[in-house]
Amino acid sequence: MARLRKRHLWQDYAQALIESLSVRKAAIQCGVSKNTAFLWRHRFLSRIADHQAQHVSGIVEADETFFLESFKGQRTLPRPPRRRGGSAKKRGLSAEQIPVLVVRDRSGQQADFKLEKLDALHVGERLRPLIDADAILCTDSAGVYTHFAKAEGLTHRRINPSQKRRVDGAFHIQNVNAYDSRLKTWMIPFHGVATKYLTNYLGWRRLLERYKAQLNSLICLEESLGYMTVQQLTQT
Repeated sequence: MARLRKRHLWQDYAQALIESLSVRKAAIQCGVSKNTAFLWRHRFLSRIADHQAQHVSGIVEADETFFLESFKGQRTLPRPPRRRGGSAKKRGLSAEQIPVLVVRDRSGQQADFKLEKLDALHVGERLRPLIDADAILCTDSAGVYTHFAKAEGLTHRRINPSQKRRVDGAFHIQNVNAYDSRLKTWMIPFHGVATKYLTNYLGWRRLLERYKAQLNSLICLEESLGYMTVQQLTQT
């Protein structure tokens, strides 16, 4: 956070992040300009976005969700502009949809990644260093997960919702699906997030989930400065 001024307002801005305020409302609450509030948002979140699980084990759920590609804030667009928030030009999945891989184990350890493409190469690059060799991977029936599990010799339990088989004993992906739903709902008031900042918003949501009601402005400020203990990382 080098070269950021008005340090006496940083804790107030951390509180604005906890409340998930818009840039305009955060600016009013802290008594700064909208440009300053926007700059602070992404300077605070850039360090927070780095704080996620480095290792998951036991029963591990993985699933993908998608966000509409957005060039919000850019003056020059590679396509005609959409209304705020907007919708994809094409139905279903397309290059307009940015995949996000969400991984979560039953102890609450979580990591998520904005992917360049949802394929075996990019999924494998993210999952390989993350998942314990003895873990049981639970996913939907997408082929990218089957390919990864087979290549790594992982036990793989596939859940196929289309066959009304959402739970197989202890094996399901309901936790990660529920998180995807909370993430998408939380994103709605922002009316579309610029794709280049999507990783920051993913980190912001993880912060809120990690601490829940225990989160306060001091903790938020410490995280934005890069201070995070192993104990904090393992909170559920």
